Amino acid sequence: MEVRIGVQNVAREVVIQSEQNSDEVQKLVLAALESGKPLTLIDERGHSVTVPANVLGYVDVGSEQKGRVGFGS
Repeated sequence: MEVRIGVQNVAREVVIQSEQNSDEVQKLVLAALESGKPLTLIDERGHSVTVPANVLGYVDVGSEQKGRVGFGS
């Protein structure tokens, strides 16, 4: 799933493809905000992305859709 992280005072957002489900990501975000500790997420290749909790602007968690095939809506 795609996770977009907005960082305060930074023009570009951080975008990662994560294998974690939306509930896991939301729990990690809430824990980071409550504790003030950095938010760390793991992307689908095993790389970690860490953002200090005090500079989080927003976290947009995409839907858990697996690859769609075909044309149309």
